[in-house]
Amino acid sequence: MTARSKWLLIAALALVALVAVGGVAAYAWVQYQARASAPSGVETGGASGWGTSDSIVFRNTAIGQGYGLVASVPLGEPAGPRALTSTACDRVDATPTEFVCLRSERGIVPSYTGTVYGLDGQTIAQWPIPGVPSRTRFSPDGSLVATTAFVTGHSYATVGFSTETLIRRANGDSIGNLEQFALIIDGAQVAPVDRNLWGVTFVDDNVFYATAGTGGKTYLVKGDIAARTLTSVAEGVECPSLSPDGTRIAFKRVTAGTDATTHWTPAVLDLGSGAISLLPEDRSIDDQIEWLDDSTILYGMPRDGVAGDSDVWRLAADGSGAPAVFIEHAWSPSVVRAR
Repeated sequence: MTARSKWLLIAALALVALVAVGGVAAYAWVQYQARASAPSGVETGGASGWGTSDSIVFRNTAIGQGYGLVASVPLGEPAGPRALTSTACDRVDATPTEFVCLRSERGIVPSYTGTVYGLDGQTIAQWPIPGVPSRTRFSPDGSLVATTAFVTGHSYATVGFSTETLIRRANGDSIGNLEQFALIIDGAQVAPVDRNLWGVTFVDDNVFYATAGTGGKTYLVKGDIAARTLTSVAEGVECPSLSPDGTRIAFKRVTAGTDATTHWTPAVLDLGSGAISLLPEDRSIDDQIEWLDDSTILYGMPRDGVAGDSDVWRLAADGSGAPAVFIEHAWSPSVVRAR
């Protein structure tokens, strides 16, 4: 084969690949439009008390009009009509005065953003994120926001996945990438090239917990923004979530499998004693847990056989009951207490 023939073959293969990628993107867009334009599968139009009364804010995953939009229901009426915003998000967290939205912008070349909105829908701050949205959390007073994204579009079950986790002020100003913080494991400072940080949960506007992954292990680390340090607290903890009373961490724990076959079970760590309790959930949970109150946790579960749809489930944090659906057709729940 001549050099010219080789280049023609390479060009032809590149064109085929480009057409294939474009076709996949176009198909995904058509599917998304179909999900978003059909009649909604849930009752919408509820009055939003978000900001003035206790609420649950979440991503609406009911197929049909309003699909993907940020929604809210009263805390005491989770099955009631949901109030929809006009903002579409993949992950959301909220306070009584604002919400943070991680979004994938579909297209032949997708892009990803993090945005803080006021309750009126006006943009307060926006910044690019490097890949598929994964986790986001506000600090208790709403002054800080943490975001995690997959740098290469991987997932936690992918070999060699890479994440970027940053903490910003709510106005968008960056405080730093957690990979730039000093990592201290078992009392010694380390700087492994394979480290990943994800799943921030705040104690206040300086201290937080997160997951550090390195050498095939995961650690719960306690972060100090002022000191720019991450110090290991426990091993085998992923996607931590601090309880409202500040005494426990709910998280997902690997209980079977590896890589693409990983099975995560919800668990609770008592920060005082170090005791870990696995909770009675047989399905694999790939979510950052939210606390409904000091006795109950919430998490999202995809619906079997329904692409893009999910439910929010509830489970007693002491393991005393079975999982139950809390909000149908929902994802990324955020409990918002009126101040």
